[in-house]
Amino acid sequence: MIFYHPLYSALQLPERHRFPIKKYQKLENTIHTMGFSDRVFEPKPASLAQIKLCHDADYVDAFVNGFLSQKAIKKMGFPWSTTLVERTLLSVGASIEAAEYALEHGLGLNLGGGYHHAQFDHGAGFCIFNDHAITAQHLIQQDLVERVVILDCDVHQGDGTADILNGNDNIITCSLHCAQNFPRAKARSDLDFEIEKGCTDSHYLQTLEQALDLIKRFYRPDIIIYNAGADIYHKDELGLLDISLAGVLERERTVISFCKNNDIPLSIGLGGGYQRNEEQLIEVHKQLLFAVFENY
Repeated sequence: MIFYHPLYSALQLPERHRFPIKKYQKLENTIHTMGFSDRVFEPKPASLAQIKLCHDADYVDAFVNGFLSQKAIKKMGFPWSTTLVERTLLSVGASIEAAEYALEHGLGLNLGGGYHHAQFDHGAGFCIFNDHAITAQHLIQQDLVERVVILDCDVHQGDGTADILNGNDNIITCSLHCAQNFPRAKARSDLDFEIEKGCTDSHYLQTLEQALDLIKRFYRPDIIIYNAGADIYHKDELGLLDISLAGVLERERTVISFCKNNDIPLSIGLGGGYQRNEEQLIEVHKQLLFAVFENY
C-alpha cells in the first residue's frame, strides 16, 4: 500500500526555492504508468495528540494556528500557509498509516515523509514534525509493537530523530550518513555510521550490511521504519557521496530483502533528494519503487 495526497505537491514556493515540491506528483504519476494505480490511497491527517507525542505542545499549536516567529519559519525552510499545515498533518498521518499497514501486510510506503531534522520544539531543514519518531511512539503507545528500529539512510544525519528519541529503549535510531554533510553538529543516534565524502557503492553497501547485522543481532525489532533518502546519489546537489543509480537500487533491495527474510514489517518514507533536473531526480526515487514492486 502506498499513501499519497495531492497536497504533497500543492505548496506555492518562491521561485528557485531549493525544495523539489513537484517530485511527489510526478512520482505518483510514475506509479500509475507502471500499472500500480490500485495500490495508491489517500491518508488521513495525523491528530494533534499524535503530533504531541514527540513535539512541544506550544510549538505544535503555534505552527497549526500561524503564530510562529519569522525566525522559526526561516529555520523551518517553508513559508507558512494553511496549505502547509494541512499537508504536514497529512504526511505525518501517511507515515502512521504506512506503519500500521506494514504490521498487517509486511510493507507500507509513504510517498512523502522522512522529516528527520524536525526537533522537539522547532522545525529545521524542510522538516516540521518528525513523522518517523511520531509513528514509532504511536505504535508503542498503542501496544502494537514493543520495539521499533528507525533506519535512516538519507545522506544527512537524522539529528532530530536522534535527539527526540534519546534514551528511549523501545525505539532504536540508526543513521547512515555523510560525515561532512548537514547538520554540522551531529546528534548521537543509538547506531551512527558516518560515511566519508565520495564514498562509492561497494563501501556504502558493506556498511549497510553491517548496520542490518547489528540490528538483527542486538535489537530484534517488531518493525523497521526506513528513511529511503535519494540524496546519496552521486548527482545529488546536496549529497557529497558517489553512489550510482545501480547502487541506490541495490540499497533498496538489500533493506527490503533483509526485512522479508527476517519477517520484519517495513514502513518506508521517501526522504530527501535534491536536483534541479526533476526527471533525473524522479529516476533516483524510482529505484525504490522498482524494489518494492519486485517484492510486494
